[in-house]
Formats: sequence, C-alpha cells, structure tokens
Amino acid sequence: EIEAKYAEKMQVLRDELDLRRKTEIHEVEERKNSHISELVRNHEKAFSDMKSYYNDITFKNLALISLLKEQMEEMKKRENHLEKEKADVLLQNKQLKEPLQQAQEQLFEMQKKLAHYDKDKEALTNTKARLKVTQKELKDLQWEHEVLEQRFSKVQAERDELYQKFTKAIKEVQQKTGFKNLLLERKLKGLLGVLEQKEVELGEVLAASKLDPGALSFASHKLEDVLNSKNSTIRDMQLQLARVCKAYNDMLQTFKAKLTAFGIPLDNLGFTPLDSPVLGQ
Repeated sequence: EIEAKYAEKMQVLRDELDLRRKTEIHEVEERKNSHISELVRNHEKAFSDMKSYYNDITFKNLALISLLKEQMEEMKKRENHLEKEKADVLLQNKQLKEPLQQAQEQLFEMQKKLAHYDKDKEALTNTKARLKVTQKELKDLQWEHEVLEQRFSKVQAERDELYQKFTKAIKEVQQKTGFKNLLLERKLKGLLGVLEQKEVELGEVLAASKLDPGALSFASHKLEDVLNSKNSTIRDMQLQLARVCKAYNDMLQTFKAKLTAFGIPLDNLGFTPLDSPVLGQ
C-alpha cells in the first residue's frame, strides 16, 4: 500500500513537472518567436532606411552632376565671351596707346602746375580737421557748462531749502529752549522765594517760642535737611538747564558747519550760543 501510494504520488509529481516543463518550453518558444519577429522587423526597417539613405545620396549626386554640367557649360560660354572682350580690349589699348602717352605727358605738366595747389589743399584739409576738433571740444565744453549750470541750480535750490529748514528748526529749538529755560527760571525763583519765606517764618517762630537748645537743635537739623533737599532739587534743575543749553549750542555749531559747507554766510544766522549756568550760582 505504501509503495502504491508513493508510486501514485511519484506519477502525479512527474505529470506536474512534465506539464511545467512543457509550459516553460512553450513560453521560451513564444519569447524566441517574438524576438525573431522583432529582429526581422528591425532588420527590415534598417534595410529600408539604408535603401532610402543611399537612394537620397544617389539622387542628390545626380542632381549635383547635372548642376555642375550646367555650370561648366555656362563657364565655357563666359570664357568665350571674355576671350572676345579681351581681344577687343587689346585692340582698344593698341589704338589708345599714343593718346595715352600724350595724356601722360600733359598730366606730368599739370602735376607740376598743381604742386602748389596740392600743398594749399593739404594745408586747408589740415585746417579743416583742426577746426572740426576745435568745434567738437567747444561742443563738449558747452555741454559740460550746461551740466554744471544745472548742477549749480540744483545745489543752490537744495542749499536754499536746507537753509530754510535749518532756520525753521533753529527757531523751533530756540523757542522750545527759551520756553523751558523760562519755566526752569520761574520754578527756581519760586523755590528761592519759598525758601526765604520759610527762613523768615522760622526765625519769627524761634524768636516767639523761645525754645530750649535741644528743640532748637532738632529744628535746625530738620531745617538743614529740608534745605539740603531743596538745594539738591536746585542743582538738578541747574544740571537740566546746563544740558539743554549744551544741546542747543551743539546743534547751533552743527548748523554753522552745514551753512559753511553750503557757502551760506554765518551773519544771516541770527542766533547766539546760550551761557550754561554754573552749579551753585
């Protein structure tokens, strides 16, 4: 039973392998036939292309040969025509030889006569050439003059505009600085007046109250502290005033430098530097 079973399996495996072999052989034959057909088509196309190429070359060569034959015939005709013209020209040269000699002699005489004329003509030509060069230089100079005039007008307009802007800016800064200085001076005067009034009131209070030395010392220290605070405020305000004056003076120096660079006289400025306050005064 086992032998029969495996014999049956062996037969089935042989049948499968035989079928697979036949299938693969059939596929190989189909690919071979397809490849053979493609090679035949390619060879036929290459042969057709080669045939067309050599046919075109043959046709072009025949056309070229025909064209060269026509050109050869035309060149022979031209050669015959030129030979005839050459014979005619030689005959004319022979006939014109004597008049040519006479004309050459006359030309020699006329060249002697025209020697001075050639010199004068050459001098005139040189003069005309120099005149053209001079005219070109004159045109160039005129063009440069026009360009410089336009640039001068433009720079002058920019200078006037810049001067107006500088003047306007300086006036605005002067107004702002003057207004700020006035406020600081008024504030400083008010603080000084308040300080004087407080000192007078303190003296009257001390005189009326007849305080003991300890209370008087305490009040004096407190008054000194208040005075030191006020003096510190005054110094800060004076420092602010000095900074404003310095900024104004620096800006004025910058404007003066710009006006000098643009050629504007400083007399037309109309502004003077501010004196910076000294701390403690």
